[in-house]
Amino acid sequence: MSNNTKQVSKTEIEEICRKLKLVDIRENYEDIISEAVSAKEGYLSFMHRLLSNEVQGRKDRLSDRLIIKAGFDYVKTLDEIAFDFNASLNYQYIKDLGTLSFMNHAENIIIIGPPGVGKSMIATGIGVNACRAGKKVLFCNAKELMDDLNDSMCKGNLKQELKKLSKIELLIIDELSYLKMDRERESIFFQIIRQRYEKCSLIITTNLPLGRWDEVFTGQLAATAILDRLMHHYHVINITGDSFRVKGNDYIMKKEHANES
Repeated sequence: MSNNTKQVSKTEIEEICRKLKLVDIRENYEDIISEAVSAKEGYLSFMHRLLSNEVQGRKDRLSDRLIIKAGFDYVKTLDEIAFDFNASLNYQYIKDLGTLSFMNHAENIIIIGPPGVGKSMIATGIGVNACRAGKKVLFCNAKELMDDLNDSMCKGNLKQELKKLSKIELLIIDELSYLKMDRERESIFFQIIRQRYEKCSLIITTNLPLGRWDEVFTGQLAATAILDRLMHHYHVINITGDSFRVKGNDYIMKKEHANES
């Protein structure tokens, strides 16, 4: 019996992978074949390993793109935060929020505390988890966001910009403390809250306790109207204590010394 089996070259395999955009299979198929041979895997198991490698690679590349588009000031995961630095940080509660179950119910998170205690780090860590889960995230400074949207309103583009924001699955507004809104910006902010209400999640970090939000808006009536929607379905993280930035170096040195002892 003649053997008509065609000898396939690496070049042919890699060209097919390029055409089908199978990036990870093209880069890793030789290693996967070697592992399958060593493990004496059957064809189905080998195919599963090969395709799983491609799926994971695509997922990783997507999350990388989403993290870049999110606009974080820095990328820090929840696992990289030194929760033992501050006794007021409830690690388990924050870890639970990091599972993103709040997003499944379109709930909000408000993180309150003085400067430097880790509010932005926690918001970023949750946001990174969302990116890794394939969610669209946007991290923005409160003042810069409102200034940009106010400029859009003046140019007649506000509707389009708000529509773009409505497609963001997790919007993180950082430092809602260092501005005093006029009626125009307040109206825009209210529109953001209203369009996301019971549809998409929001994380806000602020130095101000909820009872002092009238200092950001034009008065108590406006603050109440906004908080009414934010707090209908929400979680709050209250952080107290000293600034990590002020005492962080001393803390790290003490911790390293303790580990060496």
